Amino acid sequence: QVQLVESGGGLVQPGGSLRLSCAASGSIFGIYAMNWYRQAPGKQREPVATASSGGPTVYADSVKGRFTISRDDAKNTLYLQMNSLKPEDTAVYYCNVKSYTSGDYWGQGTQVTVSS
Repeated sequence: QVQLVESGGGLVQPGGSLRLSCAASGSIFGIYAMNWYRQAPGKQREPVATASSGGPTVYADSVKGRFTISRDDAKNTLYLQMNSLKPEDTAVYYCNVKSYTSGDYWGQGTQVTVSS
């Protein structure tokens, strides 16, 4: 059973930085996209960044120029570097892996709070 475990969330002041990690236990075959989503209180879950296999990375307009998605295949880990954080970035962040062969995988989420 493959599991995705996020880490790296926390409380940070506006303008600060955090790096989220998403470690996969086990191998996932047929991956075509690895993503970060977020869900703020009272709002729907929304995509933040996508790293497609063989394709370009895509970012939500609200995070362009501030967030960077990356992956380390040797470590089975997905990252989200978040800089210049704003209070409106406060949310639970989820990593997601999409596979042609076995569908969707989700992590349990990690809380990011941006507040002074």
